[in-house]
Amino acid sequence: MLVVARFERIFTLKTAFVTLDRLLVRLHKNKSELLMVLDRPEIPLHTNGSENDVRCQVTRRKVSGGTLGIGFWDYLRARLDVPGSHAIPPLPELILARARSP
Repeated sequence: MLVVARFERIFTLKTAFVTLDRLLVRLHKNKSELLMVLDRPEIPLHTNGSENDVRCQVTRRKVSGGTLGIGFWDYLRARLDVPGSHAIPPLPELILARARSP
């Protein structure tokens, strides 16, 4: 089969880059899994389904400032002066205070 021969030619190459050579060897070891889609075309070519499952939580964590411990909505309400919102220092002050604490 032409595809298998091409796979072998590509993934048995030796380059001048050790990291790339290691990657090619690792991928070559997974040949049966990587070429399974040729026998079973219903197998998805990506893992976006599982990635989408956690994307919402990751986005929320990034928007919330990760380890600053302040919720995004709390921060936004403070910036917009929403009545009843808690006072939150400016972001540079928060970052400096976090950097100083052990």
